[in-house]
Amino acid sequence: MIAAAARSAWIAGGLSLAVALLIWFTPPPEGLTVPAWRLFAVFAAAIFSVIVGAFPIFTASVLAVAATVMTGLLKPAQAYAGFANATILLIVVAFLVARAVVKCGLGQRLGHLVVSLFGRSTLGLSYSIFLVDGLIAPAFPSNTARGGVIYPLVVGLAEAGGATPDNPARRRLGAYLMFSGMVSLSLSSALWFTAMAANPLGAEIARSAGVTMTFGSWFVAASVPTLLAMALLPYLLLKIMAPEVTATPDAPAAARKALTALGPLSGGERTVAATFVVMVALWASAGTFGLDSTAIAFLGLGVLMATGVLTMGDIAKEGDVLATFIWFAVLYTISGQLNEMGFMGYLGQRLAGALGGLGPLPVFLALVVAYVLLHYLFVSQTAHVLALFAVFLDVGVKLGVPAVPLAFTLLFASNFFAVITPQGSSANLLFTGSWYLSQGELYKLGAIATVLSLVVYLVLGTPWLMLVAR
Repeated sequence: MIAAAARSAWIAGGLSLAVALLIWFTPPPEGLTVPAWRLFAVFAAAIFSVIVGAFPIFTASVLAVAATVMTGLLKPAQAYAGFANATILLIVVAFLVARAVVKCGLGQRLGHLVVSLFGRSTLGLSYSIFLVDGLIAPAFPSNTARGGVIYPLVVGLAEAGGATPDNPARRRLGAYLMFSGMVSLSLSSALWFTAMAANPLGAEIARSAGVTMTFGSWFVAASVPTLLAMALLPYLLLKIMAPEVTATPDAPAAARKALTALGPLSGGERTVAATFVVMVALWASAGTFGLDSTAIAFLGLGVLMATGVLTMGDIAKEGDVLATFIWFAVLYTISGQLNEMGFMGYLGQRLAGALGGLGPLPVFLALVVAYVLLHYLFVSQTAHVLALFAVFLDVGVKLGVPAVPLAFTLLFASNFFAVITPQGSSANLLFTGSWYLSQGELYKLGAIATVLSLVVYLVLGTPWLMLVAR
């Protein structure tokens, strides 16, 4: 099995190299310069290698940045510019701050508290997952990291309902709760500006189209369609998946017992709670008072470090943070350089030609639906945003679609389409690795949940955005 996996990796790596060489040595299409075309070759090969599983996104990114500099496509100062980008620093610092929620046990306590109040039915347990996730989401810039808090809660709820590996008679109950966790992570990421790493990155890209997104404006724009989707999907999934048990009268008592065992709030929990409340309040008012969001994140990290809630030992354990910082910076920079070289504009012209003659509304609908469907080809939401968001936004604006609602809708889609495939987001991995859901079920349920969310955001979200986002 190991040999087969290694052989598959070599084949995927060879295909990625072949993609790069094929594009590199093919004459550029009319309207594109050779450097722009060859930079696209590097970028496309990096994204392709991630899609086919040849390399992790970190490995693909460091190889890409090395290639751009060593071939002379980019000067070192251009290639490394992303490492000083304030938005990327915000993501990295917020990753470190989020570690405190897990370490102090505040996330676990909050989960038990919500279940003790709303967990008397299977549907109530699902809503509990959505509520806990929605409450902690603004403090987590990574839905993957947040999944590390939500997944243990879902496992506990499933086991409390008798859905254990040795009891296949309750598998649908476990499947329903597991998939509720996946859908919750995708929707809560759309609700809050700071709940998923690609949101502020997308906002940075949207700024070039004259669209300004802040913590507050994002929440206002997302609130109505996202909260409705969070209200509807647990109920609709309950009807579709038909779990064996619909009443869980013992769950609240078990949660209260767990809360009693935890005892009163520890000093660390109180410090973390107070820090997060202040950070969220400052982020919410940043636009009004001219505060820098990255500085707010640094302030929160400094408080947690100064109070001893987080230590250098804790930060040393977060090896993924450095990797995230590097690949975000690299891919963001290459994507930006492609835009500056005119590549994104060229793609936009081709896409605009294909949609030419349609009115703004059909163009808007076609772009959003195509953007969602293309996620079948991606294993990273952020890679999807970096590869396609600027292109789709530029095409829509050129064809008369208002920039603000299009930008918000595409970025909301970048979150809710995460469940379209099992590999659609790294946040899915914990849940898809459980025994409750087969791969076939995940593809089927993912398609259903994505379509339901898409309908809500288009039918209700579009007029709402036209009303509040200007």
